[in-house]
Amino acid sequence: GEKSLRQKIVDELKHYYNGFHLLWIDTKVAARMVWRLLHGQVLTRRERRRMLRTCADLFRLVPFLVFVIVPFMEFLLPVFLKLFPEMLPSTFETESKKEEKQKKKLNAKLELAKFLRETIAEMAKRNKADAG
Repeated sequence: GEKSLRQKIVDELKHYYNGFHLLWIDTKVAARMVWRLLHGQVLTRRERRRMLRTCADLFRLVPFLVFVIVPFMEFLLPVFLKLFPEMLPSTFETESKKEEKQKKKLNAKLELAKFLRETIAEMAKRNKADAG
């Protein structure tokens, strides 16, 4: 069913709270990784990717905070997210957005695989024609 306006507002506030909380946790973990790097330890590939994602999220947070701080500007947030979909830090993404991104990536990979398969088949035909 439809949610009341009050429930929608509460859900949005919870979403932003959880997003900031996750970003704070990621920032603390990334700070520990930087500390380890400064003391000569080597990061794993997974740790390096997590640190890069957290740094990118912190840079994305600056324009995002403008929407949170300026009164009534949050009403323009959907417009800006439509224009700049990667503006939102990763900790603020909803599950539906994550699934949509995964579907797009999968479709792109399938298209690439189809193209490569057709190219290889064409090359095989040429080689047969040259050999025969």
